[in-house]
Amino acid sequence: MSDEDKSPEEQLREMLQNMLSGGADLDPAKLAGAAGLPNDPASIQQLIAQLQGALRGNADGSINWDLALQQGRQLAMSGAVATTPGETSSLEQAFHVAALWLDEATAVGALVATPSLLSRGEWVKRTMPLWTQLAEPVANSIADSLTKVMDEQAPEELRAVLANAGQMVRAVGGTLFAMQLGQVVGQLSAEVVSGGDIGIPLLDDGQAALLPQNVRAFGDGLDIDGDQVALYLAVRELAHARLFRHAKWLRLQVITAITEFARGIRIDTERMEDLAAGFDPANPDELRDVLASGALIPPKTEAQEAALARLETQLALIEGWVDVVTLAATSRLPRADAVAETVRRRRAAGGPAESAFATLVGLELRPRRLREAAAMWQQVTDAVGAAKRDELWSHPDLQPTAEDVDDPQRLIARLSGVAPADPEADAFDQALEDLLNDDSGDRPKEE
Repeated sequence: MSDEDKSPEEQLREMLQNMLSGGADLDPAKLAGAAGLPNDPASIQQLIAQLQGALRGNADGSINWDLALQQGRQLAMSGAVATTPGETSSLEQAFHVAALWLDEATAVGALVATPSLLSRGEWVKRTMPLWTQLAEPVANSIADSLTKVMDEQAPEELRAVLANAGQMVRAVGGTLFAMQLGQVVGQLSAEVVSGGDIGIPLLDDGQAALLPQNVRAFGDGLDIDGDQVALYLAVRELAHARLFRHAKWLRLQVITAITEFARGIRIDTERMEDLAAGFDPANPDELRDVLASGALIPPKTEAQEAALARLETQLALIEGWVDVVTLAATSRLPRADAVAETVRRRRAAGGPAESAFATLVGLELRPRRLREAAAMWQQVTDAVGAAKRDELWSHPDLQPTAEDVDDPQRLIARLSGVAPADPEADAFDQALEDLLNDDSGDRPKEE
């Protein structure tokens, strides 16, 4: 009987039996497609080996995140180009000048650690621990839901095959998820120009880094001197790193907010059941497409929407502060505005890897309120100066709120020690004054 004549149940039974026995007569190209991997012999061979290893040695069903690191570094190194001594010297000098300019633009102190120049592979290695921390809640939620659906929805004739296979399903699903994450981070390594480029603190506090190969690619086609581009990007990166070193509570606050949001994600089990009922093992691309579309993640709850709004405000405050400080620090650069505009457009557009990661984690990392937050920081700077502005990062209770972003004048009044006008009180006073001054005698008569 050919594969076309077999029912989906029969094909699924054979697939599971082959996987459980370590067989390799599945279609490797289709498995690679389901994992989001390129259809080349090396990737397919790696995938088969990892899946078989997961079945043999991952008894507890936990996710082996080392696979994400391996996959990410492999992809990052495949497009790597060596940095020339001239580029290294130029970027090191850019960091030195950027530090001096930032001393004039912000009261936030300088870094202790020397800024780094990272290859794409090194960037993947140093940032992967945080990526896996952010992705793990969603990965576990998907694995739990898939195991539950298989237990509840499997046809009677498959129960014997699927008995006690929950951990196997988790192991295989975790392997595919980890390798997908590696793909995403590996692709992202070709897009980012610095440690703080994504907007979240991927590196440890007080750590700044540029990726020379990507800095070079960023400047291509801009018709701007490469030294100016490097200096502008160095200023932005140092400003970002300085902020997180100064506000020592900030990194933990941001990471906690993201992970708590991700833990609140629950997979749509009804959609998962529909997928399981109509799943064609001969077409695993269907599963990948559903995962990539985010169709298994139901609409956000009210609590999640509120958490998301708070997180977006926080990210916007960080990026807005960096924008304003960078603008002041790069005032000497003739083409600073052009580079800044490129950064804004690039940030607004995002990239394919970032979109894919947003699907995996369930969160868009680009702050929606960035423009309003930057305008607030600029108004505060103009009104009370850089020192008072930067004092707002000295404690989490002093950090501006969403209301401050909406109405910067209230924040400025608070920092200036001037009581802000109260529109409601003003309206009441005006109504009372109008009543007292009403001598028209035109009042209602008592019955």
